Amino acid sequence: MGLDAARTKPHERLASALAGDMEAVNTLIRERMASEHAPRIPQVTAHLVEAGGKRLRPMLTLATARMCGYGGAFHVHLAATVEFIHTATLLHDDVVDESGQRRGRPTANLLWDNKSSVLVGDYLFARSFQLMVETGSLRVLDILSNAAATIAEGEVLQLTASQDLRTDEEIYLKVIRGKTAALFSAATEVGGVIAGAPEDQVRALFEYGDALGVSFQIVDDLLDYGGDVTATGKNVGDDFRERKLTLPVIKALALADDAEQAFWARVIEKGDQRDGDLDRAQELLARHGAMAATRADALAWAERAKAAILTLPDGEFRAMLYDLADYVVARVN
Repeated sequence: MGLDAARTKPHERLASALAGDMEAVNTLIRERMASEHAPRIPQVTAHLVEAGGKRLRPMLTLATARMCGYGGAFHVHLAATVEFIHTATLLHDDVVDESGQRRGRPTANLLWDNKSSVLVGDYLFARSFQLMVETGSLRVLDILSNAAATIAEGEVLQLTASQDLRTDEEIYLKVIRGKTAALFSAATEVGGVIAGAPEDQVRALFEYGDALGVSFQIVDDLLDYGGDVTATGKNVGDDFRERKLTLPVIKALALADDAEQAFWARVIEKGDQRDGDLDRAQELLARHGAMAATRADALAWAERAKAAILTLPDGEFRAMLYDLADYVVARVN
């Protein structure tokens, strides 16, 4: 999701440091996305899994487990679990949003059909639960199954909240905490749990992942109104066309006059979008300083993530995770 847009790339340093673990994760993913009876399952899954995503979420699990001194093999299972949950949600999201592009390529639902995307997503959710169980940790199962439920809840909340001009920043935060931050925090928390880290460290890992995920999604919402399609893999204005009330628009709405309120009601609530409306929306965001204010929020969440990670054991992984929080925000100017 656009992690190429800044100059320094901590996720690439993470990928290099975790190369052996990530190779094991990728091998496990390929093994578990196979299907003896339904060849469409690996076809659809491979289209998304092999599309060049940064594997950020599984790397968070691997890095946090390593940072906490884990020497076993189950962090690989958990990283694959996290990636399967993420891939399943992407397949479902693209159906719900009627998206045509993901990571710069046609979406699975466009290449095959909605039924295939939904059913393969369901298969990956089931596979993720099989992987969780293999760790033998009820606590890990609790964390990741709760995350899966929270993600679905966030997506359902977004269905009603995203086209309602009464949606405020508090509701927006609930949506993104559900649909994005829940998997980030689960990914970091289970790394500490599988390593047997002390409770204060596990809590700090949860707080780091939560804040990082919130910052990441806020930046994604910013990039939708001013990002580079080659960096984001998405078309600028997708959220606008899908009538999603994201944070920049919520901030502009709070300062809008009657004419501007009527504009937002027409394009978001009624879905009556015309030529030039996206330009008009970007103009209103600029007029009210909504982009700068949204970026300031993303920075504040990144600072929370950095404060949390600094309470954890010092070393190369902590340094990379600290830098990653800055880098997530550096994706947008």
